[in-house]
Amino acid sequence: MELHLETVALFSLKLAYEKEDSSPILRDDLVMGDYQRDVFELLVRRGDVEAIQVKVDECVGLALETLGGAGKPLGRELNRLATDFGSAQTMNHLDIPLMALRDYLKAIQ
Repeated sequence: MELHLETVALFSLKLAYEKEDSSPILRDDLVMGDYQRDVFELLVRRGDVEAIQVKVDECVGLALETLGGAGKPLGRELNRLATDFGSAQTMNHLDIPLMALRDYLKAIQ
């Protein structure tokens, strides 16, 4: 799960910050500092669903803003997927919405 959380963060931050003429954002970039796999690993080990959701929401919120908000077609779908992820109550309920979020962010890169 930690890898998928880190991937969602990476794709979100790529959408938000990566520019065409600049170098790509990588997993070891400074912007990824609070969203690296080991950070998520600690939260997963603790079972801290709320903290995981907050971290993902921070990144996805930046991506959503870049897409023009929830009123735009790409933003509307991203917002729906983020809402599904945010409404999960337990660690077991995070998996399916996390995969959907990851796949969508990958597709719109």
